[in-house]
Amino acid sequence: MIIETKISKKPVIYKKAIKILEKRFTSVLKNKKPELIWILEHSNVYTAGTSFKVSDIIDKSIKIIKTNRGGKITFHGKGQIIFYFVINLNNRKKDIRLFINIIEKSIISSLKEFGINSYNDKKNIGIWINHKSTIKKIAAIGIKIKKWIAYHGFAINYSVNLNNFKKIIPCGIKNKGLINISQLKEIDKNKFIKILIKNFIKYLNNLS
Repeated sequence: MIIETKISKKPVIYKKAIKILEKRFTSVLKNKKPELIWILEHSNVYTAGTSFKVSDIIDKSIKIIKTNRGGKITFHGKGQIIFYFVINLNNRKKDIRLFINIIEKSIISSLKEFGINSYNDKKNIGIWINHKSTIKKIAAIGIKIKKWIAYHGFAINYSVNLNNFKKIIPCGIKNKGLINISQLKEIDKNKFIKILIKNFIKYLNNLS
């Protein structure tokens, strides 16, 4: 199966990106266009998934964009790797848990290739790092599956300003911090993205 890969160099406005994903969803559903992997950064934005709570907003002055992805509230901005996709599970195993596991393994194995150990948590979705005796989140996952087509994706903190997360309770999880790849190791961002795409496609092929 052909998967188109796009990498945007300039930040993409969140609402514009979602419109493009929705359009591609329809095209993939009708078999008019191939599946998609789209790597980008967003301009600063707070987004809320379908299970967010108003109590997760600490600074009530911030503007929130409600979206149809799963999950709660998060921040996107410069220095964060956004990995969007539109993947047709009708052509693969229709197993949501297995698909999320593919996302988790793609991130964990990619970080490991650069000497960073991370893990998933069944209770708290996302990818986590044990750093200086504390648990910190390095990647957030938020997807939507409609008519067995999976879209939206995940975000990895590369060098994002973590202070922006202080205005919310990220993903509704208290008492756990956040961390950037850049705080752990000097890693070439473009090399990491290539490895991430490679691993995602590799694990995805096992779902066929």
